[in-house]
Amino acid sequence: MSVDAVRNYLKQFDLDGKVEEFTQSSATVELAAKAAGVIPAMIAKTLSFKMQDHGILIVTSGDTKVDNHKYKAKFGTKAKMLTPDEVMEYTGHGIGGVCPYANPEGKVKVYLDESLKRYPMALPAAGSPSSCVRLTIEELEKSCPGAEWVDVCVVV
Repeated sequence: MSVDAVRNYLKQFDLDGKVEEFTQSSATVELAAKAAGVIPAMIAKTLSFKMQDHGILIVTSGDTKVDNHKYKAKFGTKAKMLTPDEVMEYTGHGIGGVCPYANPEGKVKVYLDESLKRYPMALPAAGSPSSCVRLTIEELEKSCPGAEWVDVCVVV
């Protein structure tokens, strides 16, 4: 269901043909990189956090983690990840398939981390733990209208 919702969402940008589904899991950065045949840094993992009355999604390179000082400076609060139940409620996707697409209206705001710009391509999940969308950075930005670029992660 989620992959279909993502594919339908991406139609408005003429990017629905870029969705890929795998026979194996792509639920982690390492598994996704192996399934897609790319290096882990090109996987665009989507991290989900809770704010007061909504969630935020930070799409970042697969080889990064949130820098707590940068996060607090940007968002004015300590980073608090969504619980598994909140992930489904706020994003409409299960863990391993969370992506910046086809999220329930008004539940999350999407941010793109600067770390993604190190490579010409990024592969976010497509709503399931065995899918991705293979996009250029320009296509990723286009498919996330209203998303703000931030610098809140560090390479690990």
